[in-house]
Amino acid sequence: MAKLVTIFGGSGFLGRYIARRLAKDGWRVRVAVRRVEQAGFVRMYGHTGQVMPWACNIRDDDSVRAALRGADAAVTCVGTFDRKGRNSFQAIHVEAAGRIARTCLEEGVRRLVHVSALGANPEGGSDYARSKAEGEAAVLAAMPHAVILRPSILFGPEDAFFNRFAGMPGPVLPILGASTHFQPVWVDDVAAAAAMGASGRAAPGTYELGGPEVLTFRELMEKMLHVTRRRKLVLGLPFWLGNLMGGAFDAGRTLSGGLVPAPVTRDQVASLRTDNVVSPGARGFESLGITPTALDAVLPDYLWRFRPSGQYAALKESARNLRS
Repeated sequence: MAKLVTIFGGSGFLGRYIARRLAKDGWRVRVAVRRVEQAGFVRMYGHTGQVMPWACNIRDDDSVRAALRGADAAVTCVGTFDRKGRNSFQAIHVEAAGRIARTCLEEGVRRLVHVSALGANPEGGSDYARSKAEGEAAVLAAMPHAVILRPSILFGPEDAFFNRFAGMPGPVLPILGASTHFQPVWVDDVAAAAAMGASGRAAPGTYELGGPEVLTFRELMEKMLHVTRRRKLVLGLPFWLGNLMGGAFDAGRTLSGGLVPAPVTRDQVASLRTDNVVSPGARGFESLGITPTALDAVLPDYLWRFRPSGQYAALKESARNLRS
């Protein structure tokens, strides 16, 4: 019988790519999610019965144990941007990560791949970075041979980064941390690394995963605007203003009981003060034999819908060249 892998958060942005890759490699895939009724689409990633959504609450010991029972490998790619509440940094990044690792050990799950984040640091400038580092420590305390992946900002058709900014209306594009450097990474490249870890083709340890380009936030937005054929002023906002905005949005979210979303939080503002790039000498894609994909090879494939002429932009540009 084919081996079984449990993917926590397997219906999310990164998780669905990992599920698709492992199914293609012949694994039976158990996709552990909170809302199983919203994860039915993962069944299409494999043959009938090969990929199955599985209801799981990662804050509950018994629920995690049931999701891991009989599995040969596990992947955790669950994250949150909530600093407080039931699904806080502490609950999801630290406690849940440790719970999954300990249960893997108890249930005899041989391999564990834990997706953390580039910039995870116990002394980081944001609660997010510190919680990610604490989560890694909790995982390694139970499973010292686990594979830890630290990806930079993920990009791809379902991303919440380029899609978000490309869809912002108006002639001005305001951003915080305009001079902060990032190393965006193609989501399927990270999925390939996770699949290698689950199958034992990646040595245990920590891998920092970034794309081939290091660009400032401003340069990333300019590249996005070039792809979408839009002309906007990229306006860099000062951090003091970002702190005021984040504080106001945090308060609004708290007072509304979480019903009002926060476009930016104070913790995210703190994160933007630090470059999000691969550390010198860190193990990365080259150690896995993976060549990371460039932004220009992917962005046009899904940002075309934000162009003034949408799918017909290239046709119009071609016709314009013929007339000239």
